[in-house]
Amino acid sequence: MSLARRWLDPIRSSWQLEQRIRMNGPRTFRRGPLTVYLRLDDAYSYIAVQILMQLSDLVIEQYQQIKVVICTQPPADYPNDLSAAQWLRYSLRDVGVLAEQHRFIFQPNSHPPDAALMLKGLDVLRLSPLIGRDYLHLLQNVFHMLWQRQTAKLDTLYQMAQHRLQQQAKLSLEQQQVVSVLSDGRIRDQPLLAADIEFDHKHYRAIDDLLRLTRHLKRAGMLTSEPVLLINHVEWQEHLVSDPFSLADIQALQADLHVYIALEDPMSWLILSYLYNDMIDYYNVRLHVHPIAYRQRDRFDWAQAARLSRRVDVDFGPFCRPDEKATQVMAQILYATPPEQRLAQALALFKGVWTEGLDPSVPRHLRRMLGDEWMAQQWPEIRENQDQTMVWLAENEQALQRLALPDLPAMALTIDEQTHAFCGLYRVWQIETLLTDSLELSEDSA
Repeated sequence: MSLARRWLDPIRSSWQLEQRIRMNGPRTFRRGPLTVYLRLDDAYSYIAVQILMQLSDLVIEQYQQIKVVICTQPPADYPNDLSAAQWLRYSLRDVGVLAEQHRFIFQPNSHPPDAALMLKGLDVLRLSPLIGRDYLHLLQNVFHMLWQRQTAKLDTLYQMAQHRLQQQAKLSLEQQQVVSVLSDGRIRDQPLLAADIEFDHKHYRAIDDLLRLTRHLKRAGMLTSEPVLLINHVEWQEHLVSDPFSLADIQALQADLHVYIALEDPMSWLILSYLYNDMIDYYNVRLHVHPIAYRQRDRFDWAQAARLSRRVDVDFGPFCRPDEKATQVMAQILYATPPEQRLAQALALFKGVWTEGLDPSVPRHLRRMLGDEWMAQQWPEIRENQDQTMVWLAENEQALQRLALPDLPAMALTIDEQTHAFCGLYRVWQIETLLTDSLELSEDSA
């Protein structure tokens, strides 16, 4: 690791984190437009459109006309090198989980509409004279028609749109310009991965970041009342099971949770610590750590990591972001550690990196993390296991690729020989919901 990074990272992180804690007084908001980006064949857009009218009702009057942009192109690349087919399978499965959790309309085994249906839907939206809440209502109906294959209803709207187009041709030039302004920018020939909301020059994933967006809107004084949009949202450190008999039944399941992590990613430290402190003993889940090779995930949102650390009561900063050499040393240590001790060892390494600003590639820093006795006994042997470690990391990478998940950390929860795969910061709550669902299924079958 470069000396500049080793010395400057702890100083810079300490300063930035301290500045955020000391920040007082009202913030200045630029209050840019509230713009929603959707795609007709995107499953996340289908459930996002179902909350837009509620969001519009919450926003103060001068911002109630939420701008909606329909993007017509899929992205050129998908996260984590997934193919288009793999992303489609994942997004449909993930949206099904979100729909069940938050009571959205989404039929099992749903599939995106075909190109011909989407063209009709685009024409209906492009030619509609509706604005504001009426347009949002039409937009939601068009999504329902497309995803539920209500072709007869869509054909009726399409015929009305075509008739309106013929009528517009008879209007004066000035009248045509007025109609054009109403629908200006509704359809854009630009790529979009998944539903996205932009406010104050920041982007929010339309479902996962919805609560963060509403907190931003509230701080900016743009909401008329307290938002209640995701009814069954699971908060951090909020256990779904408190009844001792139900808890004992879940603990008897002895579920296995496999977590695939990038060693340079601070979310690995925060999420593993949270799972260790709040989940493992409480639900009797056996956690298995699988590191993967360096992914350059050290360019992260410092503010987001700091917010999460406060929510889960895990120390964060000062830190020294590990580079490829440092993560290689960490991987060699974890490879040499017995599997049953690997979680504790990973947390010890992460604690030194993300709370003390230590560099694992420096022996004296490693000694502070793991102790003099460990260094004397283990370090000489570990320095020679680089080839075996690389094979191990490659095996973990292959297992991760088989899960076909777009984000890290990736998690696979096995309950009664059935495996559920999910990923990322916004899906940790699935561990508890899957455990409680398994308990309900076992009670129903008894």
